[in-house]
Amino acid sequence: MTDLTLLDRPSPAVAVLTLNRPDRRNALSTALRDEISDRLDQLAADPDLKVLVITGTGDVFCAGFDLAEFEQAAADAAFSDRLWASSDRYHHALATFPLVTVAAVGGPAIAGGFDLAVLCDLRVAATTARFSHPEYTFGDVVYGPLADIVGGGLARLLCFSGCTLTAAEARAAHLVSEVVEPVDVLAAALALADRVALGDAGSLKRTKAKAIARAGLSHKVGTLQL
Repeated sequence: MTDLTLLDRPSPAVAVLTLNRPDRRNALSTALRDEISDRLDQLAADPDLKVLVITGTGDVFCAGFDLAEFEQAAADAAFSDRLWASSDRYHHALATFPLVTVAAVGGPAIAGGFDLAVLCDLRVAATTARFSHPEYTFGDVVYGPLADIVGGGLARLLCFSGCTLTAAEARAAHLVSEVVEPVDVLAAALALADRVALGDAGSLKRTKAKAIARAGLSHKVGTLQL
């Protein structure tokens, strides 16, 4: 692994995966997505792990896909194929991860960063968090996982208009379970993870499998079909 992600293990049952591109607002480059996918594959096989917390370095949770790569893909068909294969693998690995995931959203979660938070099972947000899909002006938006959480009406508003939810609005919409000060967001996420980890490992996995199946994510679905 490289330093694009950091992996910590505060307890045998809980791990923390941190996106580590603060200079690019933790934008999801192909390399970062591939590393996240590799980490998820590795962690899924860990017999002691029950909960994975996902967060980002700095004051932005994740600014979405790295737009510079789309410019490269427009001029390079081979890279375009690689970009979308990486994207499909990443979304599938995250959506079907067999253990409970908690997003510690320490700042704006934009476009693909919004999707990252939504594809986690639970979310804790900082007061500075914002959620939006500005990419609706130039491309497809991941709709299904968001609608599964907040309902079709709000999901359509967010995906068709690009409007922004504040942390407080996200809490009111049940998108996040708790809103805390930025300095406290990881601690709050870890407290939630510790509570989840009290559960029986087998029961947690079976419940997660039910959630995946109910959301229609059991089979591999391409990014643009989500």
